[in-house]
Amino acid sequence: MWPKTVDWKQLKFGVEIEFIGGKPAELELLPGWEMSLNEHQLDETGIESGSELKPPPMLWEERDQIRIMLSRLQAQGATANWSCGLHVHVGLEAWGEQMVLPLLDAALTYQDTLQALLRTSEHRLLFCPPVTTAMRERFALDPSAQAVHNAGRPQSHRCGINTASWFDIGTVEIRYANGSVLVHEVLHTIELCLRFVAAIGAGTELPLDPQQFAAALQAPASGYPASIPVPRWYQERIWLEELLLPFLEPIVQKLVPNGEVHDILPVEEGLVLAIENSSGKRMKYLIEPPAEGWIVKRQLPD
Repeated sequence: MWPKTVDWKQLKFGVEIEFIGGKPAELELLPGWEMSLNEHQLDETGIESGSELKPPPMLWEERDQIRIMLSRLQAQGATANWSCGLHVHVGLEAWGEQMVLPLLDAALTYQDTLQALLRTSEHRLLFCPPVTTAMRERFALDPSAQAVHNAGRPQSHRCGINTASWFDIGTVEIRYANGSVLVHEVLHTIELCLRFVAAIGAGTELPLDPQQFAAALQAPASGYPASIPVPRWYQERIWLEELLLPFLEPIVQKLVPNGEVHDILPVEEGLVLAIENSSGKRMKYLIEPPAEGWIVKRQLPD
């Protein structure tokens, strides 16, 4: 049922806390908490590090569990850097599938405002592309997860306001926040997301200015995870990936039909091409650049 007024503190939520360092396999977990050991972020040298910590669905009154787990993470030496994100899932049980279309409309209206308030690092926009009018139109005709799927690279198939998660786990996922293991930043982000979803669920219109937006929601106006610039080497890697993608797409489709490139990593023997299939399974292939076929446009100054 939509619209429907629901106290934001009565909405169940989850949060994906990405971090680097620490000893994730050894961390003592509270009941129901999970550690995803296959979701490695990158440390400052480019080595996969850390993991992703997730609680069970919880209510705001249970948030002290987050304080406990973040304290344990920090005691191990875990931190969050430019490669980490903070993703909040908010349960939509109070409204059901009728909430998806209003959330798409809200995304078209407020996604830039949320992005500005949460100070999303520019390089993280790959992981949270905008909802488009075309998605909204597709969903109106075909209310399915595929209608709100952003085709392209797996890093970018979930929008910043990700309504596809309704079809997986009954939530909307808000992906704009930068990474953090600081309790006040994590809780501020969760509170903002809960208040935002509750407001959209009630059919509330909100200001577009970020500070006025926060004030209308009675959410924190600041104290969110900081934007952290990427190292030069990582920026260069992304530029190289974007350059290679059009050339490698035929190989990708031959190796994994309907696959999507996860990443391209240069190694001594050539390139490691990581591809995800339609089920989310990742496969890696070692490939060699062609002996001919590249075009040298001009020499650049040293």
